[in-house]
Amino acid sequence: MSGATTRATDDAEVTALQAALAAEHAAVYGYGVVGGRIGEARRAEARSAYDAHRARRDALARGVRDLGAEPVAASAGYALPFPVTDPVTAVGLAAELEERVAGVYSDLVRAAGGARRREAAAALREAAVRAVRWRGGSVAFPGLAERAGTDPATGAASAPAQATPTAAAAPAGTPAA
Repeated sequence: MSGATTRATDDAEVTALQAALAAEHAAVYGYGVVGGRIGEARRAEARSAYDAHRARRDALARGVRDLGAEPVAASAGYALPFPVTDPVTAVGLAAELEERVAGVYSDLVRAAGGARRREAAAALREAAVRAVRWRGGSVAFPGLAERAGTDPATGAASAPAQATPTAAAAPAGTPAA
């Protein structure tokens, strides 16, 4: 591989790592909200997911530094895709967080190679499993928003899918419209 090709590959990998790190920052924040509203029966599950996202966040920050870049910082707050007022909406937020994280990890799987690709695939799998547990159902291709009828850039429903106004939400980490 030429120097330019290697540099482009490294740039794509850093970009995907930074996106995954930003998603993990948002997931950690989101699980803080989930923890405040989740019912007692699922509190341990929420805590476990929170801990898993914190560990992934920290590993991603190290990975970004290993590639010579400065890790993206967490925002002070994040726009939630819908109001979280009770245990039912807390479960919905947890499922949404996992689905969004899975989407970002699918991008990292594409951009990375070797051990980092294996780690990204493991993180994608873990997020997909948590999403199924929270939502109670699965999709054929976790992490691929276009398969779920959503726009991968925004998380909003794409034209072919039928969505209610609450289903089309701003991506984690972006201001609500």
